Amino acid sequence: MKKLKTARWDSAEHLKTDEDMIGYLDACLAEAGDDPAFIAHALGVIARAKGMTQLSRETGLGRESLYKALSGEGNPSFATILKVMRALGVKLHAEAA
Repeated sequence: MKKLKTARWDSAEHLKTDEDMIGYLDACLAEAGDDPAFIAHALGVIARAKGMTQLSRETGLGRESLYKALSGEGNPSFATILKVMRALGVKLHAEAA
């Protein structure tokens, strides 16, 4: 019997366009429920797809700080989330639940 080889899935590798990234974030927002770490992680995936170095320059935050904050394990401030979203070209909007 052959051994099955698997590869680690990285969503960032599949986010090629702004539309892909917005669709991914929208799906994550729908799935996250009350889990802010899930959203932070989703933003981290998008940030890696766009390029963490560029995001670091645009936000004024260090790359290591961004990786930690957007890992899903960090606890970024709302101000950091807003900076990241602005740099990624993403806007928040409200809609009735």
